Amino acid sequence: MANVLVLCYHALSERFPAAMSVTPANFERQLGLLKRAGYRGATFEEAVSASSGRVVAITFDDAYLSVLQLAKPMLDSVGYPATVYAPTAYLDTPEQPLKWDGIDRWHGGEHERELLPMSWEQLGELAEHGWEIGSHTCRHPHLDRVGDDAELRAELVESKATVEERLGRDCATLAYPYGDYDERVVAAAGAAGYAAAGTLPARLHPARPLAWPRVGIYRGDDERRFRLKVSRVVRRLRGSRIWPG
Repeated sequence: MANVLVLCYHALSERFPAAMSVTPANFERQLGLLKRAGYRGATFEEAVSASSGRVVAITFDDAYLSVLQLAKPMLDSVGYPATVYAPTAYLDTPEQPLKWDGIDRWHGGEHERELLPMSWEQLGELAEHGWEIGSHTCRHPHLDRVGDDAELRAELVESKATVEERLGRDCATLAYPYGDYDERVVAAAGAAGYAAAGTLPARLHPARPLAWPRVGIYRGDDERRFRLKVSRVVRRLRGSRIWPG
């Protein structure tokens, strides 16, 4: 699937120094490079089943408000949809910053508001414009560390049901929080009814629907690093044994 490129973003911000935050200027340049390279934009669900041509799926984990405010206008300008992965337990109080292991360090400081999520109404508006809204579980745990089978199932089943109930449309795909998964998690995702799920590996493993490797894009990815990351040659290298895991 060398012609199918799935990218993983999180937040956009001019000032937020977190690694997961990409500047608007860099994001705009990255979209331009993809467009000029002949990539057709698709949702993640569409990309997984794509059969021909260069296809790119832009995915956003965590449903940050900055995706709506900053990313959407730029995606509209190049005619690309996107996929947003929502951590459903947090979205009933969108005025509260998201909080879990890895982002809670930004609470209480000048960048706290960068962690605000979208509301269900705003996610619904994106869906109406052709975006895909998928599950990012309920509470954003490391799924491969959830030892209780019932708890693992609840994270997958309840989040899927919540997206479908709140938006009135199917929730077919999932992004594993932190990109963490194992074969038990993959089996649970399939049993929960997902058609596809995205990972975030250092080494790009072979693609399969419920363990589809995404390429993470971060604040430190300047134009040169971005070109390397999306290069088919480099992606093949990242799938080889010579690439560190």
